[in-house]
Amino acid sequence: MHKETDDIVARYQKLARVPGFRKGKVPASLVRQRFAKEIKDDVTEALVPRYLREETTKQNLVPVSQPRVTDLHVEPGEAMRFKASFEILPEFKLAPYDGIRVTTIPTDVSEEEVETALKNLRERQATFTAVEEDRPLADGEFAVVSFKGTPKEGEADAQPGETGAKPVEVSEVMVEIGGENTIAEFTEHLRGAKPGEQRIFDVKFADDFSDKRLAGKTLAYEVNVKGIKTRTVPELNDEFVKELGEDLNTLDDLRHRLRENMQAEKEHEAQHQGKDKLVEELVKRNDFPVPEAMVNEQIDTRLERGLRALAAQGMRTEDMKRMDFERLRAGQREAALREVKASLILEKIADEEKIEVTGEEFERELQAFADQSKLTVDGVRQRLSETGLERMRNRLRNEKTLDTLYRRAS
Repeated sequence: MHKETDDIVARYQKLARVPGFRKGKVPASLVRQRFAKEIKDDVTEALVPRYLREETTKQNLVPVSQPRVTDLHVEPGEAMRFKASFEILPEFKLAPYDGIRVTTIPTDVSEEEVETALKNLRERQATFTAVEEDRPLADGEFAVVSFKGTPKEGEADAQPGETGAKPVEVSEVMVEIGGENTIAEFTEHLRGAKPGEQRIFDVKFADDFSDKRLAGKTLAYEVNVKGIKTRTVPELNDEFVKELGEDLNTLDDLRHRLRENMQAEKEHEAQHQGKDKLVEELVKRNDFPVPEAMVNEQIDTRLERGLRALAAQGMRTEDMKRMDFERLRAGQREAALREVKASLILEKIADEEKIEVTGEEFERELQAFADQSKLTVDGVRQRLSETGLERMRNRLRNEKTLDTLYRRAS
């Protein structure tokens, strides 16, 4: 500690301004006396991290939380002493993993599924024509409406941003009367309505309604019918295919393309589900304590990702600020704990299997991140810093390890 103290005193001598002495000529004894507290603080700031790092390295410990330093003793002429408490990377014996097997969902695409996809594609390409004559709505037609839905008394206790917390207002939307993809509880009240007509009614949504924001709620609706439109679906033939502008010429070409895309989607979903089951089994087989600091950091990551998604969907900042973050954090804890455990297990398996990320693989990931963020690769390196780049490398290594295990397990 003496050398560090002398170096800091020498630095103060160069910079200190003391009446009666020229700059850089203040005696060391006077500097030690006048700036005792500042020198002590600087010595502490310089040496505590160094000694802590040396001791954790010597004891083969990997801190995962900020150390809490207590019982600090820093006195001239005496050895520095302090206590530091922190969480460390857990040590655990890896459970056997070679025998894990996972079953996945079927990935074959049936003719019926292809035909359904063709039907949906035709419906997406449909055109709508306004009805000029003065007549009521008929089944199969579309009402152009605006509406306001107000929760009934006692049902306005939802969280900010959820349906039920305040009236829902829509300036214009088309709803099909009697269609298989419409909300029957709503559209059945519009049968026979004419343009210019207003209808007021209540809708009680079933407890198992598909939209959980509305399930079990009763809303009072004020609906204004603005117009009527009919839908024309294009004929399913080669001309329809050519108008899609997808380098396709015949109906058979389109069927083949749809089958390929659906097959790829199914295979992707099967792989996703299979890897989830594999991770679940790995976590189940390896029981060990997880540092709270790592769990909290993962909760922060999950919440940040969720808030970015809400912002992208148009949720206002003031509504986000009113959210119950304590409840949200509690709700994320179980998933965060599982993700941290999975990451630690995969890292250990990667060590055992000697799996590493090649320079080419890492550069590809950097380029993909740069393209997504509209940055250069150098810009990504600067933005992420060494810590962020190391996290990216670790994530890639874990993904590569999981890919290896999945190939064996399936």
